[in-house]
Amino acid sequence: MPQIDITLAEGRTPAQLRELMHEVHAAVLRTVDTRPEYIRVVVREVPRTHWATGDVSVAEMDATSRASPTTDRQDSSAADGQRPHPAHQEQQP
Repeated sequence: MPQIDITLAEGRTPAQLRELMHEVHAAVLRTVDTRPEYIRVVVREVPRTHWATGDVSVAEMDATSRASPTTDRQDSSAADGQRPHPAHQEQQP
């Protein structure tokens, strides 16, 4: 019985979380020899003030990115199909 645990900083909509669970379930079903009813997907949301990377909380990163012009570069790279830097991925709700 596969169990997949996903931890995210809070801020996604219920629809986004449901879509995530659906897509993970589908990926496991495609790649692992198991029955659909045996697949468990658990999503845990952590308050943004309770998750830190490099001694900076995600909430602090959010505040910094809103006040910083680097957000525009990050948004434009995402529009170009590039993925944001891993340290900034959890900033996106």
